[in-house]
Amino acid sequence: MTARKFFDQFADEFGKGWVAMTTYRVTAEHTRSGWWALEASEVGAVSQTRRLDRAEAEMREAIAFLADVPESEVEIEVIPVIPDEVREAMRNSEELRSEAQKANRDAAAEARRAARTLHAAKYTYRDIGTVLGVSHQRAEQLVKS
Repeated sequence: MTARKFFDQFADEFGKGWVAMTTYRVTAEHTRSGWWALEASEVGAVSQTRRLDRAEAEMREAIAFLADVPESEVEIEVIPVIPDEVREAMRNSEELRSEAQKANRDAAAEARRAARTLHAAKYTYRDIGTVLGVSHQRAEQLVKS
């Protein structure tokens, strides 16, 4: 069996109902008038929308028409063009969020250690709670976790 014949047979048996999806990149740039200018340079499609979350729907029909494919075969990746200052602030925010999560995990571990140390010294859960500034129920959870 030739490779072509095998491929044709495979496509006949297994390819039914499969849709070839093509992903098109759409850049979205915010204008001074408050609109988003949209462009899919691969096919020359341009449009605009008031809201960024509507960019994909706004471009789907135009891309499908210009690419001569059904709309159901068009997948869109919207790429907002944002200032470098904003991109840097977003990156810093993510780093700080990650550091805060680590700090929270470390703080929780230290609270458990403190509760266990007090419990080992025969403090009651109510006294542990009072010392740590938590309820007696939370003190028990810290000791047992």
